[in-house]
Amino acid sequence: MFTGLSAFTLTPLDEQRIDEPALARLVERAAAAGVDSLGVLGSTGSYAYLTREERRRVLEVAVSHAGRTPVLAGIGALRTRDVLAHAADAQQAGAAAVLLAPVSYQPLTPDEVFGLFEDVTAELSVPLVVYDNPTTTRFAFTDGLHAAIAQLPHVASIKIPPVPTDPAAAADRISALRALLPDGVTIGISGDASAATALTHGADAWYSVLAGILPELCVEVTRAALGSPDQAHDADRALALSARLAPLWDLFAQHGSLRVAAAAAEILGLTTGPSLPKPLRALDGEARAAVVRALGSLPPRDRQAS
Repeated sequence: MFTGLSAFTLTPLDEQRIDEPALARLVERAAAAGVDSLGVLGSTGSYAYLTREERRRVLEVAVSHAGRTPVLAGIGALRTRDVLAHAADAQQAGAAAVLLAPVSYQPLTPDEVFGLFEDVTAELSVPLVVYDNPTTTRFAFTDGLHAAIAQLPHVASIKIPPVPTDPAAAADRISALRALLPDGVTIGISGDASAATALTHGADAWYSVLAGILPELCVEVTRAALGSPDQAHDADRALALSARLAPLWDLFAQHGSLRVAAAAAEILGLTTGPSLPKPLRALDGEARAAVVRALGSLPPRDRQAS
């Protein structure tokens, strides 16, 4: 569950409701493609914009349509009390693991972040993924803090920000962190553009936005990078496949992965609307046209909606 490819899905919604049939399709599509796990209620799943009841319903739909694919559930919130409530909901709904980022309004100190994870892990009965996402949370983990949190019960993986583009620097970054972690705690990469580099230089997992939209292609990248029971790893192929996605990576950097993923899902017919809660706005004009062109540059198999 904490190695290979984890596909993080959108939460298709408008201001009034969650589009449960579209959510079910996205989950079933990723599971059928052979992803190793499914992530819901992450940043791509717009968890911070949803009520507790909405988040609980997303979990119920995802778990019921994921089949045998384990579901990771985001539980982040401003107050520890609410994080614990979301953790309880996730476990009751059948999530196989939870994902936690240190969400804040007042900037958090390292001691406060450690205290958050200490309080939450003390109440868990499922594994936890530490979500290090400074672009969104504005909190930057140190390796020392990662090492301390990784000693807590139930901590199973760390989802780290993008690694350097230079292969040697990427390998050094991953190996330096790994040396501080207990055996069995995996390192997963976010920042899809750097995933192939990270996977071919020591990362264990790819926690992927794009896999929620184009799961088959992302499975192909992951299997090439890490190998599989029926396929030897092929780093050159993994990097070449990722390079083919450069137009999408550029758009992710320019507009944010959530906005691009929402536009791509609509363009491919996977959702009926942009799936962005206000005040977020859907891409339009030239930005949307650029997403159309980026998708059009992929082989037809990789952009099929079915």
